[in-house]
Amino acid sequence: MKNTNYRFSFEDAVQVWLRRWNGEYQHQIAASYGVNQGRVNEILKGKAHLGSEQIAKKQTQH
Repeated sequence: MKNTNYRFSFEDAVQVWLRRWNGEYQHQIAASYGVNQGRVNEILKGKAHLGSEQIAKKQTQH
């Protein structure tokens, strides 16, 4: 069941980037949060949580 009221936090958005780079598909990530795939796509297209990609990149450099 989808939770249409769930809002990704900035940290969630960072995790979305990391999970996507680790090979997970958008629909898999969305399902784990119980949201529509479009919410994940908004993050990956830079329409939501600007800067989360840069923070995720920094986390992979450690």
